[in-house]
Amino acid sequence: MSQRRVELKNQLLAQSRKRQRPRDKAGAPLSTAPGTPPEAGTTSRVPERFTRFDAHPGYQQISMMREGARRLGLTDPFFKVHEGNAGATSIIEGREVINFASYNYLGFSGDPRVNHAGQQALERYGSSVSASRVVSGERPIHRELEQAIAAAYGVEDAVAFVSGHATNVSTLGYLLGPRDLVLHDEYIHNSSLVGAQLSGAKRIPFPHNDAAALDAMLTRHRGQFERVLIVIEGLYSMDGDVPDLPRFIELKRRHQAWLMVDEAHSFGVLGDHALGLREHFDLPADEVDIWMGTMSKSLAGCGGYIAGCTALVETLRYLAPGFLYSVGMPAQVAAPALTALQLMQKEPERVQALHDISRYFLEQAREMGFDTGHSIGAAVIPVIVGSSPLAARLSHDLFEQGINVQPILHPAVPEKSARLRFFLSCEHTREQIDQTLSALANAMTV
Repeated sequence: MSQRRVELKNQLLAQSRKRQRPRDKAGAPLSTAPGTPPEAGTTSRVPERFTRFDAHPGYQQISMMREGARRLGLTDPFFKVHEGNAGATSIIEGREVINFASYNYLGFSGDPRVNHAGQQALERYGSSVSASRVVSGERPIHRELEQAIAAAYGVEDAVAFVSGHATNVSTLGYLLGPRDLVLHDEYIHNSSLVGAQLSGAKRIPFPHNDAAALDAMLTRHRGQFERVLIVIEGLYSMDGDVPDLPRFIELKRRHQAWLMVDEAHSFGVLGDHALGLREHFDLPADEVDIWMGTMSKSLAGCGGYIAGCTALVETLRYLAPGFLYSVGMPAQVAAPALTALQLMQKEPERVQALHDISRYFLEQAREMGFDTGHSIGAAVIPVIVGSSPLAARLSHDLFEQGINVQPILHPAVPEKSARLRFFLSCEHTREQIDQTLSALANAMTV
């Protein structure tokens, strides 16, 4: 073929490609498929909704909820500002309210002894450890706290993370992989879901507290995977109920799986000495492979922990990204948690008071005809009202009367399960409970 014919052919091919490329109104070529880069010197046309945060589906959902509340004459029930310590009572908008929206179960947040421990640690170690613990952020208070947690559980070791949510995300995300399986209660906390997704493992939920359904799933799927992890909670914060731990232990043994218990709400609440789900069922701690808990509730601090055997804890301490690459817990956060843990074991009367007032609330609520679901009456008690607008209105009406309780709305729960969620403290009184339930009964009749 002559040089002239080659040049002519190339020109025709180039013109053909230009004609086939879609163009905008100005004649500029557009990408023919998502992800196809534009030619040099041109710009692709992207729908405006993909370039604006106010068009993001999440913000659109928030806007719809706010508009719905405005039409009902309700104020936003979220992000209320507590102007001091939040316990059985709190100061909001300059007035004291009965408070059922904090996890200060044993009243240690604000306790002078716990405060003093934080102040001393702040003076000694400064306001930040300024690095990951692996690098140069280690302080004596970290290991003292971890050793105390391990001793409370009766296991070999524990490791403290700077965030409770990150504890589950990093633990599940690191320990498991694409050849593994996570079976979790359908009501498990978001942190475990995110951790399972991060790991790349297959993830299957089972019906809430349904050990028989879990057994069937394990029978069907166990042989297809290398590691299998079962994840449950010690006390479910939406319903206030507990799993049948002995049954789950039996299943994990028979099917050769790991069992993880998230004790964010159960440690510091369940058992005569508040040692959690294992004390509630009088079982040795080594029956469970992974114990997880938080220090932001009964322990009056912040962060999370994993407790178990040395191999588990050392693996996470050296390799879990959420620990390895994160700054260490500030000393003035670790010290209050350690002090609260020590006081909890010295003052079991606080636990008894929490159990007594929780049972009283549950009994009175049920006697008045409120739907409290499957709550066992241990610090967490829902009143299910069955409608998100109704739950929001009741929360608003109670707040107007000096009672702070948060509504739980769809999609956090199914619409028919919308509720008010009451968190009890050992410092609540029967008079406060009577006042609250009477006000709720009156608001329900409006």
